[in-house]
Amino acid sequence: MRALSDLLKKKKTRVFDLTDKDVFYIFRRIIKEEYGNVGAAKIQPDFFKNGTLFVRGESSAWTAEIFSNRSFIMRKMNGELGEGVVREIKFK
Repeated sequence: MRALSDLLKKKKTRVFDLTDKDVFYIFRRIIKEEYGNVGAAKIQPDFFKNGTLFVRGESSAWTAEIFSNRSFIMRKMNGELGEGVVREIKFK
């Protein structure tokens, strides 16, 4: 009989190539859950590169709201996409 630790060591993890669309979909869904349809219309992802998600806010108030909650948003996104996928959120 094999030890459980031996089986866990041999477990293969699949690596997925995430596209901008995948990251944007998760971001939009989280924003809609947290801020509703109005927030989803006012906050848009712009592009994703090297673990940094660039976001546009329609006004400075929306940008400030996302800025103050960016660690929470990143934590929720990484929970769905995989740890460390989104390392930073920046604003345009």
